[in-house]
Amino acid sequence: VQLQASGGGLVQAGGSLRLSCAASGRPFKNYAMGWFRQAPGKEREFVAAISWSGDSTSYADSVKGRFTISRDDAKNTAYLHMDSLKPEDTAVYYCAADRGSRGSTWSGDYDYWGQGTQVTVSS
Repeated sequence: VQLQASGGGLVQAGGSLRLSCAASGRPFKNYAMGWFRQAPGKEREFVAAISWSGDSTSYADSVKGRFTISRDDAKNTAYLHMDSLKPEDTAVYYCAADRGSRGSTWSGDYDYWGQGTQVTVSS
């Protein structure tokens, strides 16, 4: 499956952004989806995941209550809605697809990755 992430940009602290991850090539509904991010000089870290059925989600503690992951199987797209953004949320955000059903917090479980979209939050 091919993944295309979009929606990043520059936003002030406290603002919102919605990232999209468009999938093509294989049935989107068969994959759990995840979002990860990588800030300069840091390792890639888990942000959020959603199961293939959409009935189970998980979040990193740092974004819980501020970010929401969702999916629209009819549009073959996953989303990450980000509210109350902070400067420490600045990173390149990647979406990924996992053939497992649950949506892992570990990047090694994911089979396909998008190219990343830059999110910059100014203070």
